[in-house]
Order: sequence, then C-alpha cells, then structure tokens
Amino acid sequence: MVVRTGAGTGARTAGAAGERAELLTFGRAAAELGLLPRELELAAQLGLVPTEPPQRAGGRRRVARAEVARLRAEDGTGGAGAAAALPERLRLVGTAAGAEELGISSVRFTRLARAGCFAPARFYVNRYRVVVWLYLATEVERFGEREPGLLRGPLPPAMRGELAGGADARARGWRQRRVEQLLSERVDPWERAGAYAAVLSDAELAEEVPDAAERGHVVEHRAELVAPARGGSETARRAAEDVLLADSDAEALGYRLGLAVELHAARVDYAAPPSLPVASPPPVAAPSPDASLSTFPAPLPVPLPAPPAPPGGAPPARPAGAARPRRGSLNWLRRGRRRRTGLPR
Repeated sequence: MVVRTGAGTGARTAGAAGERAELLTFGRAAAELGLLPRELELAAQLGLVPTEPPQRAGGRRRVARAEVARLRAEDGTGGAGAAAALPERLRLVGTAAGAEELGISSVRFTRLARAGCFAPARFYVNRYRVVVWLYLATEVERFGEREPGLLRGPLPPAMRGELAGGADARARGWRQRRVEQLLSERVDPWERAGAYAAVLSDAELAEEVPDAAERGHVVEHRAELVAPARGGSETARRAAEDVLLADSDAEALGYRLGLAVELHAARVDYAAPPSLPVASPPPVAAPSPDASLSTFPAPLPVPLPAPPAPPGGAPPARPAGAARPRRGSLNWLRRGRRRRTGLPR
C-alpha cells in the first residue's frame, strides 16, 4: 500500500485554490471553450457557465479558470467534448428555422410564440427597424415533444381568442427570462431591487419609490437588460427600448411587488442610524405692552449730577468712580477763597 504524504496533498490543494482564484475575461474564456464572446454571454445568462462578480465598480463579470477546466473535462477524457456540446445547447433559431425544427409553417410558429408557448432568448433590430426574435433550439424541440397536439389541427379556443385580440407574449417572456437571470446572480437586496427596476419606467419607479434619495440608490443599481447599443438610428433604438419596459399594468405590477419586497429587505439590512436629537432654541419672552417698537437697543442710562449739599451741611458725596479733585485745581481755590472772604457761594 502506498501512503501519500501531506506535502503532496497540500501542493494539490494549493494548486486547485490557485486555479479557482484565477479569473478569465469573457474573451479569454470563450476562446478556451471554443465559443464566440456573445455565445459565452448567453451561456452565462442561462446559467450554463457560472461567473464571478466584478472586482470593481463598473467592471465586468469574469469566469473562473476552474469552471473552464470543468466544462472541458465533463466528458471524462479531459478533452473538449463537453465544451463542444455548449454551442449546440446555445444554438439559436429564428422563425423559419424554428418552424423547420417543429415541422410546421412559419405562420403557426409565430402564433405559438405570440401565445407564449416558448420565450425568446434574444432579439435584435434588423435594418427595417423590425424586432427579430431568436429562440433556443433545445427549448423549441422540447416544446414539440411535450405538446405535439399544438403542432397540428386547430388551436385551443382560448388561445385563438387571445391571438385574435392582439396578444403577443414574446417581449414579456423575454423580459421575464432576463430578470430571472439577473436575480439568480444577485444577492444584495439593492442590486435585486435594481433588477426589478430595469423593466419599470421612470414614472412607475418614482411612484413606487417616492423618496428621492432611496430612488437614486435604486437607479444606481439599476440593471442593464442588454448591452448599450452603439450606433444605429434613433428609430432602431426606440424599437429596442420598447422591448425593455413592461407594456401593461398587470406585468408592471408583478415587478413593482418584487421591487417593494427587495426594498423592504434593503431597509432592514442597511437601516440608517437614528439621527441625533436637535436641541430646541430657548423660548423667547413676549414683549410687554409698554415695550418700544424700535428695533434699536435702548440707550444706556446717563448718571445725573448729585444735588448740592445744604448750607452748613456736609459736602455732597462724590459719585462712585469719580476722580478726586486735585488740590491745585481751580474749583478748589475758588471754594477756599469764598470761605475766607465770606462771599456768597
């Protein structure tokens, strides 16, 4: 029996930890898996390839090298068999190709898609400013296997009535799929609130979150359902924007309820500290009825001179703080002269 030492085990553990810690950009991971970057982006949205959150604000999610190695080794040989299966799982079909997969006409395929039988995985705006929907081929095939009765014969009366009334669940199905994908990779309640807010208009968001500071925090975490389009005409941009927002009150209500739940969780987890009590100013006494209406301060009282002492009496008291007259002063000489000559004072 061969006994393995701890040193070898520790080296393997350290190597695995280093492999998990190494993060690859989407372009690098896509090249190693034999995918196009947009295919890997779709695989991440569908949860087929786990991703790691951005390491800085505004950064992009990355893929751990260990996940790339796992996908390449799933076939048991360490080759690229599992990675080669990813393109087939990510294969997208339009209306014509999807109808061919099910063996039905393009018109019937469109009617089934409008009725919500399968949700689009992606869309784009063509040169005619028309939204083109794309579906996962695997989901279309599973629908055909699950509901063969809808591929032939008349559609159910309820479905025919909804389609006659103009029902089209394609955009709603895509939004629901995309929001669920965002929620699956978000834990923080503010970020989850931003996922729900992504499909609400500014007016609906202001009505649901009336507090401006709180609403600004939600907008800061508002998710992007699609990458910002570069170039293109204003008509094409408006056509794409129409797909991003909930188009009915019933649909918007569901997202508003989800937003309210996440906001409640965010308030509980990140409650602001209570504000310090502010000391109230001292009460101001009401003015008396005789008070002057002037706003200027009252003049200081002017000390009046003391009355003269009666004849033969003691000399008048000197006011407090007054300087004692010097003996050489003129007033002192005059008082002395009057006393000696007997002149009236």
